[in-house]
Amino acid sequence: MKMNVGQTIEIIYQSKAGKITQRKIEIIGIRDGRIRANCLTTGAPRVFLVSSILAWQQVTQKRYA
Repeated sequence: MKMNVGQTIEIIYQSKAGKITQRKIEIIGIRDGRIRANCLTTGAPRVFLVSSILAWQQVTQKRYA
């Protein structure tokens, strides 16, 4: 599975200080080992280093009839 622009994913991320957090993000751009994204957890734009993402999965939205 590959990360793509426009995709919403859930990540487990380790900061430079060593703090591990879990976040939902919407990818705006991917370039040079960095992901620009809107963090849906905090509501703020963020930049994440790909090398600091410990795990990720695509978020699937449930559709109700």
